[in-house]
Amino acid sequence: MYGDEATIRKILTELGDTWAIVGLSGNRGRAAYGVAQVLQRFGKRIVPVHPKAETVHGERGYATLADIPFDVDVVDVFVNSDLAGGVADEAVAKGARAVWFQLGVIDEDAYARVRAAGLEMVMDRCPAIEIPRLR
Repeated sequence: MYGDEATIRKILTELGDTWAIVGLSGNRGRAAYGVAQVLQRFGKRIVPVHPKAETVHGERGYATLADIPFDVDVVDVFVNSDLAGGVADEAVAKGARAVWFQLGVIDEDAYARVRAAGLEMVMDRCPAIEIPRLR
């Protein structure tokens, strides 16, 4: 419902290869860590966004989306649903082309705002599951 196959394909193949991953830290036990590895394997540049601003998978981290000194194409959100709407708004302000909410991350109001702003959006899906299906 929140990401038809055409939208998923468009985000993964047409909208650019720089993915800011909000919630990505050096914690190997977190889902974001493994998803970021998969995205890198498929040619995406990952940008860790986490209050600790850690370098992860060889990529410098930033504390917030606004701190990133270059454009990002997709903002992949690994935060609780109650915080995700704020991140979505930051993604719009940053000029991202798409927002991706991970499995279990749902905010229908944020979805409506992001789409109204002209960005593509997927909710409650995982790009690490979707991207191999494209091949």
